[in-house]
Amino acid sequence: MAEHYYTNSPTSAHEERHVSVQAGDRCLRFETDAGTFSKQHLDPGSRLLIDTVPPLSGRCADIGCGWGAIGVALAVKNPELTVEMVDVNERAVALAQKNAETNGAANARAYVSDALAQVPPGLDACVTNPPIRAGKQVVYGFFAQAHEKLRPGGALYIVIRKQQGAPSAIRYLGTLFDRVITLEKDAGYWILCAVKAL
Repeated sequence: MAEHYYTNSPTSAHEERHVSVQAGDRCLRFETDAGTFSKQHLDPGSRLLIDTVPPLSGRCADIGCGWGAIGVALAVKNPELTVEMVDVNERAVALAQKNAETNGAANARAYVSDALAQVPPGLDACVTNPPIRAGKQVVYGFFAQAHEKLRPGGALYIVIRKQQGAPSAIRYLGTLFDRVITLEKDAGYWILCAVKAL
């Protein structure tokens, strides 16, 4: 049976690749591997999320960070931000940490966590390109844990495709968060911002 990118300990044969990602005025270089999400290129949803998230400071968690494109890019673009990149996939976490170091993002670190289970509360922001294939229960679990771990007034930024449930995700987020805003729509991808009540 084929492994999913949300497998805890991938056993698929290594297949290292290199991907370039533009973050502001810097071109970042990432190593990817088999057993991780979108190993051949930066997926368009993550690209749109990186480009849409406003300037941030404080503590931010990248939930389901994969090989670290979103977290490292945001760390590089926001020097006052501390980014905690978390994923259940051990291979992805190792890559994310290596990619943070390669790109000089000393304000980003990666560690294994099932969503935000290992992340201390008091986050100022969360970002996620959630693992849609893992199912709605897992994805909505990301949203609920983000609400729990964010400080009052903190925000969760999500990329989700319309045909993969963006409208129903907005309805669910509205049961947790004070405000849910659609920041951007492009090629079927929606960028949502959910703000926790003060």
